[in-house]
Amino acid sequence: MQYDEQGYTDLGWAKIDTGRLARTGAAEAVFAAGKTPDQVVGALRALRESHPGRVAIATRCDEACVAQVKEAFGDEAVCDRGVAAIGEFPEPETGPVAVVCAGTSDLPVAREAELVARASGLDTRLIADVGVAGLHRLLDKVPELREAACVIVVAGMDGALPSVVAGLVGAPVIAVPTSVGYGAAFGGLAPLLTMLNSCSPGVTVVNIDNGFGAAMAAARILNVKAER
Repeated sequence: MQYDEQGYTDLGWAKIDTGRLARTGAAEAVFAAGKTPDQVVGALRALRESHPGRVAIATRCDEACVAQVKEAFGDEAVCDRGVAAIGEFPEPETGPVAVVCAGTSDLPVAREAELVARASGLDTRLIADVGVAGLHRLLDKVPELREAACVIVVAGMDGALPSVVAGLVGAPVIAVPTSVGYGAAFGGLAPLLTMLNSCSPGVTVVNIDNGFGAAMAAARILNVKAER
């Protein structure tokens, strides 16, 4: 393992951007898809060694990757829904962030957003299974939603939930389309287009299934707000 003065760690097969934390306030995360379990463990170890006080994150871990991460890091590892988090989660510094999930089929993406937000020092609350097909479930949560400084809304199928939520709260709303749905959902394209065409002003949309990106957007919004 070679540490470079330019701000990255050269592992031979990858250059881990260990300088990202100083530049942006957020450390690099490992996208595990397409990597071997050994490579994921090596990248996580490099991040932990470079930032020992920060949680190291890997997303899109399969079962073999999760097993190897748990073996390598033991009790330091928290693994759920394809996310591996290494290190003790910090005490929340800002928030709260509400992660709102339309259906339980959307939970893997919502949990990705929740864990990454928590690892980023955000006070995070998951509100699951409140899709528009049973709107009364969402309305019961409106007081809790209005306490949030930022709301991440995860939905597949018709993708209508972010528009509804944005019409009920004053906080920034970050919409995450998921690939959940039948054929005409086109793997998340239909909810993506619905969210981009939202009639509720102020809805920001990230890529399909990108819970990580939504959490990082929330962290940047709230960290700038806290600094000001």
